[in-house]
Amino acid sequence: PEIIQFSIESVIERKRLYMIVLGVTGSIAMGKSTVSTMLSHLNNPLHDADKTVHELMSMNGKAYHEIAKSFPGSIRANGVDRTKLGQEVFGKPEKLKQLENILHPLVREARDRFIRQQSRYKSRLVILDVPLLYETGGDKDCDKVLVVSAPYFIQKQRALARNGMTQTKFHDILQRQLPDHEKRRRADFIVPTGLGKAYTYRALKRLIRDLIEVKG
Repeated sequence: PEIIQFSIESVIERKRLYMIVLGVTGSIAMGKSTVSTMLSHLNNPLHDADKTVHELMSMNGKAYHEIAKSFPGSIRANGVDRTKLGQEVFGKPEKLKQLENILHPLVREARDRFIRQQSRYKSRLVILDVPLLYETGGDKDCDKVLVVSAPYFIQKQRALARNGMTQTKFHDILQRQLPDHEKRRRADFIVPTGLGKAYTYRALKRLIRDLIEVKG
């Protein structure tokens, strides 16, 4: 696809003719967080959905009381224990859906607030780091989507090296995510992370330069 091809209706509706919203996503252990950090270091404002969830589940977070009421076993002195919460919803689709119904609207609210703020600042490019971008329909709020990908054997190796990760948990997470090949099919850009960080960083610098030049 062409580097930039905007929807006229979307641009008029949001009145941000000068700003690109780039969604960044990828399946578990594909290197999305590393890519988002690199994009941030390239001076692009970043909204991190995972970080937002952490804030929402803190003692003063907007999701704390609702989670405490629905999942009391996950509550600790300093907020929600994510490990305990994960155990409560693991393998239980109805419980997972209940949790998503609490969190997703609040994450979208924070994301929209971030976009409005950056629009006022006249930022030319903003990054939305969203693990479940396609799964939650968040791609519709992006002008372009970048998918972070790596070969399966690298993905699996990275995932299983994480604390608390098991084969069963890894495969359960994959089942709840859109397959990597489908993410890549839908993507405007694909950035590989299996070739070393230097390669990934150079690819991102070229991508950002091309986006800004074509937009400007």
